[in-house]
Amino acid sequence: MADNKKDRVGIVGAGRMGLSMLKHLVSNGYAVTVCDISEKQRDAARVVGAAIGVTPADVGKVSDIVILGVGYDDEVNDVVFGRNGLTETMAPGSIIAVSSTAKPDTVKAVAARLAQKAIEVLDAPICRGRFAADSGTLLALVGGKPEVVARARPVYATFASDIVHLGDVGHGQVGKAMNNLLLWVNAVGLLEAGRLAESTGIDLVKLREALLTSSGASDALKEWDMISFTWALKDMQIVADMTDKAGLSLPITGAIKELVKEARRIKAENPPNWTGKAPTKYG
Repeated sequence: MADNKKDRVGIVGAGRMGLSMLKHLVSNGYAVTVCDISEKQRDAARVVGAAIGVTPADVGKVSDIVILGVGYDDEVNDVVFGRNGLTETMAPGSIIAVSSTAKPDTVKAVAARLAQKAIEVLDAPICRGRFAADSGTLLALVGGKPEVVARARPVYATFASDIVHLGDVGHGQVGKAMNNLLLWVNAVGLLEAGRLAESTGIDLVKLREALLTSSGASDALKEWDMISFTWALKDMQIVADMTDKAGLSLPITGAIKELVKEARRIKAENPPNWTGKAPTKYG
């Protein structure tokens, strides 16, 4: 049975990541209400133990902290401010936690509007991917007021083994954008390095093992089989938006934004076989 002293938690967007987070919340005694546009995901959430809301407003009505797990900036704005959105029902003093990957300016604008209703924002994108979500070892890069971070920390600690407070609202998304930029720089580099190495006839698996012990190591190389480039273009569009607003010329960043478009196809169809395993098809 859920402990009534705990904050009531809502999740809007119970996809692959959100459903895993939900499982950890329920197992730690939190009462959770979920809203998702997919009937399949709603059914899965119900099986795990969540109550189901038809709309974000239904979730907001019964939640003290609502975690957003939607995919894009316009969806963040829609579930917060749109018809049947969270702001129609959430009480003053409640928290909306943006765990979607979004532009820093989007989250700052959301926080500014919500301040008029005395609703707080936790800027809380998450890293390490779906398997870390399963094991409860996600990294949360958070931005927000210290007291908001402190209140939400027990909730996030159910599925994140590491929670790093980077600064104000928006700084969580900055941290996520830089993390993802470095991920895709490394991942694109591995496509090219792998192709070049293969042309020499070297054993790519043995080379990978050696590189993982040296300065060529990276998480992209370590987790090569799980790299799919599915969200790479979105990530790089966020970085490009930040670059333009800062008035910076970052040629490597610009090149990576273009290269990830083709990289997704290459990784799905004919990537360098760094691990020696059968190729995996990604959606």
